[in-house]
Amino acid sequence: MDLSENERSYLQGQPLGRLSTLAADGSPQTRPVGFFLNEELGTIDIGGRDMGRTQKFRNVQRDGRISFVVDDLASIDPWAPRGIEMRGDADAIGDADPPRPGFGRGLIRIHPSRVISWGIDNDAFAHPLARDLPRS
Repeated sequence: MDLSENERSYLQGQPLGRLSTLAADGSPQTRPVGFFLNEELGTIDIGGRDMGRTQKFRNVQRDGRISFVVDDLASIDPWAPRGIEMRGDADAIGDADPPRPGFGRGLIRIHPSRVISWGIDNDAFAHPLARDLPRS
């Protein structure tokens, strides 16, 4: 995955992100999730204890289009937001080896096609850095 070293470090240091999937009626569903940067595959792996039983898992099985955001405040004085948004496709995998403690065998694997970041490799109030990624 084509991430800067700062973006990679940022993701590795964050425990939670927010995953948006599409419900059966096309409406968005956004939930906080634990995740793992899978360097070997160039993906973001999202998991949890019972991921295979969740609505977000079923949403991805039906329609793999997703958006994933990880953000926080580097400082509140001065105000310094930072974050990364990834857009792309995901797979719902029902029987995967858990990549870390707390993950069950079900996971959602994100294949990012677009990455937008702010406050990581640039000033938080500058135009966000956006780039399209090739699908591997």
